[in-house]
Amino acid sequence: MSRSIIEVTARRATRPARWAAAGTALALTLLVAGGAGTAYAATKTQHGPAPVVTRAGLDPSLVTGRGAAVDFLEQEAENARTNGTVIGPDRAAYTLPSEASGRRAVKLTPGQYVEFTLPRTANAITVRYSIPDAPNGGGITAPLHVTVNGGSKKTMTLTSQYAWLYNQYPFTNDPNADLLHPDWWITECACVPAATTPAPTISKPFRPMHFYDEQRLLLGQTYRAGDRVRLSVPPGSNAAWTVIDLLDSQLVAPPRVRLIAANVLAFGADPTGRRDSAAAFDKAIAFAKLTHLKVYVPPGTYQVNRHIIVDDVTIEGAGNWYTIIKGREVALDPPAPDGSVHTGVGFYGRDASAGGSDNVHLSGFAIEGDVRERIDTDQVNGIGGAMSNSTIDGLHIRHTKVGLWFDGPMTNVRVTNNVIVDQIADALNFHIGVTNSVVSNNFVRNTGDDGLAMWSETTSNANNTFDHNTVQTPTLANGIAIYGGRDNTVSNNLVADPIREGSGIHAGSRFGAEAFTGHLRITNNTVVRAGTYELNWNIGLGAIWIYALDKSIEADIQVVGDHYLDSTYNAIMMVSEWSVKDLYSISGVRFKDIRVDGTGTSVLSARVAGSASFENVDARNIGAVGINNCGSFHFTPAGSEFSVTDLGGNDGGGTTGPWLAAWELPNTITCDDRPPVVVPPAPAPW
Repeated sequence: MSRSIIEVTARRATRPARWAAAGTALALTLLVAGGAGTAYAATKTQHGPAPVVTRAGLDPSLVTGRGAAVDFLEQEAENARTNGTVIGPDRAAYTLPSEASGRRAVKLTPGQYVEFTLPRTANAITVRYSIPDAPNGGGITAPLHVTVNGGSKKTMTLTSQYAWLYNQYPFTNDPNADLLHPDWWITECACVPAATTPAPTISKPFRPMHFYDEQRLLLGQTYRAGDRVRLSVPPGSNAAWTVIDLLDSQLVAPPRVRLIAANVLAFGADPTGRRDSAAAFDKAIAFAKLTHLKVYVPPGTYQVNRHIIVDDVTIEGAGNWYTIIKGREVALDPPAPDGSVHTGVGFYGRDASAGGSDNVHLSGFAIEGDVRERIDTDQVNGIGGAMSNSTIDGLHIRHTKVGLWFDGPMTNVRVTNNVIVDQIADALNFHIGVTNSVVSNNFVRNTGDDGLAMWSETTSNANNTFDHNTVQTPTLANGIAIYGGRDNTVSNNLVADPIREGSGIHAGSRFGAEAFTGHLRITNNTVVRAGTYELNWNIGLGAIWIYALDKSIEADIQVVGDHYLDSTYNAIMMVSEWSVKDLYSISGVRFKDIRVDGTGTSVLSARVAGSASFENVDARNIGAVGINNCGSFHFTPAGSEFSVTDLGGNDGGGTTGPWLAAWELPNTITCDDRPPVVVPPAPAPW
């Protein structure tokens, strides 16, 4: 979500030790998944072992029924044939492997390759990669050759123009910039520079991040399972190195044709992308509304450099591989009334203050923006405004600021089956009074802030559901975050590899959000390789963390059926910021039927006053004491200010014995402020 200021604490901080955990080293398997809940047998090929197919870098059997059911198969580069170098694992922010799926990738120099064996029939691939920035920022381009079975060569032109951010929030593209906020707390030097004489020197580039991008390629024909896709860096490439993280392969259906429709070509749209087509889209929409037709956008690339305002209209593309609506970012002089200093491609409902839009249905096309820096006042999102009684389905959105940012009040929007990647900020945010809405079966990767968020600023979001989504590698903040609100649900999602200052699933009383009221249900989610290092606090977070900053959290919060796998630090954290630790608490959270497989430190870290209950929480491979109970750090003779209730069936533990030992109840102080990390083994079937 957008942040006007990083929340910091004036606690003593030291430079964090580099996480050098063994990654999830997946054994070669003959079972590969074809989407959530689908599996089939693969056989050894004449060129070597069967391809290793993963979901979020895991054996698919560990996440069955959770996350988005997608039509592509993921193959990690570290499991493929290569003459390059496997990098990682590493979970320290600001490193290439830390931002890679599964925390490992393959680094190629000119002349080297990585080769994938197709696990099933495919005619299209997506490559997630990183190449260096230009010395002074702004990115470079470099070729990558693609061949199948040694046949004819296709060339992808890779770019780092949409990657490589530096410095402090909201970041810069300039690797040589001085501190953006020299008065902010800097953990690397354990000081507030403006109050220190002499001011410390920060090495440059400072905090490089957001390294990866991805590209899609239609192969031109259909290939069979067992065929070999080789990605090679040609000699003489101007990229000193190319990192390949993964390859997704799929069989893309033919373009969808709609004959009876308001075809944008009839209104002057240019499918070659040479001329701006925004006015043609406006004319097609107006005609469709008069004639009660749908708008159809045939295959092609259409240049659109501003918002298309939509209300009471259906717009369909031929499929998001074929219909691409692409725009450049345009500077505004003077700025817009909402504070935007740029505009760009996007489909926007009317502002809620003007009544919003209704009955909008968008499907089957791609939106490709040109956003290369984060300016929080800019409205340069793929989808925006307010849209009630509307659907967003089957879009592919990349290189915008936020994929979908809804400013309510609005109700009954369905966001389904979309792919949202390579965002500067969130993938989706329900902001202000969004109600009775569903976000389901969406795939999110490489966001610069929360993957999916509900932010109840000024007006509560209510009765919304985030269900069966996959969120991978948010480079800042959380996979899924709920900021206040009433009667919302987070269910059946898969979240993997958050990088910094956030974690997998988060419920937070912060950013001026309305209080949590009614209930919050967090059920049957899987979170893997989460529990990140919190930069400002110099401690590890939980895979799920609940945070009372602006006010106490007293709603009915139930966490049921979640799995927390290979957590870098804690599985669960309840926390308040140091300056308000005596003001706010978190009370009555219920955890039931939870599996914790591997933590670097504890199952529960309690750093707040309040209480929680636990029932049928099974844990194994726990690195530190099961409950790290610091309460609000007063350490009274009566015990911790945070009480733990054992409702039975809480089994297992780790290196220090049972995780919920009898002597820890109900509020025994077991506080180790920064326990050492013990690297757990890779997750395995329960």
